[in-house]
Order: sequence, then structure tokens, then C-alpha cells
Amino acid sequence: MLSRRNIRVKVMQTLYSIESMNKETRPGEPLQILKKNLENAQQLFTFLVYYILEVARYSEKDALQKSQKYLPTENDLKVNTKIAGNELLWTILENASFQQSVEKFKIKFLIDGELVRRSYFNLINSPDYKEYISEPSRDNKSEKKILEFIFSDLMIPDEYFLSDVEEKFIHWDDDAEMMIVLMEKFLHKPASFNFEEMVGQEKMKFAVDLLQSVIDKDEYCLDLIKPKLKNWDSERIALLDMILIKMGVCELLYFETIPTKVTINEYIDLAKEYSTEQSGHFVNGILDNIHKELLAQNKIHKTNYKNSTL
Repeated sequence: MLSRRNIRVKVMQTLYSIESMNKETRPGEPLQILKKNLENAQQLFTFLVYYILEVARYSEKDALQKSQKYLPTENDLKVNTKIAGNELLWTILENASFQQSVEKFKIKFLIDGELVRRSYFNLINSPDYKEYISEPSRDNKSEKKILEFIFSDLMIPDEYFLSDVEEKFIHWDDDAEMMIVLMEKFLHKPASFNFEEMVGQEKMKFAVDLLQSVIDKDEYCLDLIKPKLKNWDSERIALLDMILIKMGVCELLYFETIPTKVTINEYIDLAKEYSTEQSGHFVNGILDNIHKELLAQNKIHKTNYKNSTL
């Protein structure tokens, strides 16, 4: 499941898209963009999981191709296919929500067969794989470890694979860290993971409310932010920094269950990760000043933004 931080990233991407459109959106379009961004995360994650499985299952194709040679060697007839029977792999393949997601996004047509083949041969030449097949028995730890190895050591560092992913998924740079964390959790308990519910009702409500609050309260947020910029021209501030500050202000004012310290720290981290080197310090300074001002004015009541008169 996507975390609240992941949701913030998706709202940030949506607001950035809207700003790039000069805020000229049709009624309901921002929500459509948000839902599309969340759906893209599901598609990307499904693609990554499916690719892992394709690499593991390639051992059967390799064994078949070598056995069908005109004059197969002894080694050709001894291709180890243990990984194709990986128990964790079959748990994932039997997951109904995974099957539905694969079909929904036509993932099979997104997979580059030559890249899979390349990843497979990198796998079988690795010490980790040789250690895996040297043990005749199976245990959950080793079954999980070899699939993790395919993802973290063969896919993520591979410039050819990353180039392919970046071409197919425009938000890969923003979503990479999210996918790495999500994959770690998924491989720990794949049977209980629901691909069709990567965003639960509570998280979806948070996403929609956060997006709408920033849109509805844009002018009010700017009125709070501009006096804190000192010698900075608001038009020259990095667009992403301004979006993150507005999101932070809205969380401070309108999200009663989120502690103010958590909000400020979250947007500092997001600014460091997604904007410029100086952005973390800049966002911290602005949000901290606004927080102090709002506290002094007794304006932080954590009420729903729709019912606010601010």
C-alpha cells in the first residue's frame, strides 16, 4: 500500500502538472490527473514485479532452447531451473489482484524480452544465484532473497533497464524510491498484497482533500507565504518549492490528525529529495515562520478546509 508520503508525492506531481497548464483546468480535471498519477504508480509497480518473475522464469526457456540444439552439450542438458519453481514466485503469480493488474495494464506488452534475457544471464553468472541453486531444499528466506537480488542488484543498477523504465514511465525519477520501499514490503508478504487497492479509502480521501485544499486556498496560502520571502521575488522561487510550501501550509491548517512537526519535517524531506540542494533549508524556514505566526494568531485549529473561513 502507498504510504502517506507517497500520496504527498502524487499530489505534488498533480499540482505541478496543473501549474504547467497555467491552472487552466476544466471542472474535475485536477482530480482526474491525481487519479491517473495514482494509477500510474500501480502500473509501474505491477511492471516491476512482473519483470522480476519473467527473469526468474526465463530459466525454463533457457533450458528448453539449449535442449533443442542440434547437438546439445552435457551442460546444455543440465540447465538448473530451480528458480522457476520459486515458491514466492508462484504465490505472486496466483495472487488474483496481481493477475487483474497485469491484464488491466497489458503489462506483457510492456516487457522487453531482450532485456529480460540480459538480466537472466547476469543473474545466472552471479555468486548469489550459484549459492541459491547449490542448495537442493527450499526455505522462505532464500526464496525471498533471490527475488530481492534480481530487483535490487540486477534491475535497479542496470542502466539499460532504467533507460527502458524511464521511457515507459515518465515519473520514474520521482517514484523510484517509493517503488524500492514498496517492493521490500511486498516481497515480505506478497499473498496479502492487493494490487487493486494500493490506495485505501483513507489514503484516497487524504489525497483528494490535500489536492483540493491547495487549489481552493491558493490565494490565502500566497498571502501567508509572500511576506516571509523577504528579498525573494515569489515569481522567482522554484515552482516545486512553492507547491510544497502551499501543501505544507494546508496541512498545518486543515488536517487535524497530522501533528505540525510531522508536516514540516515531511515537506523538508520532500524538498530535499525532489527540488534543489537549498530547497530543504528554504522550505523549512518559510514553513517554520508561517507555523509560528499561525500559532500566535490562534489560527491552527485543524478544521476541515471546506468549513474554514480563512
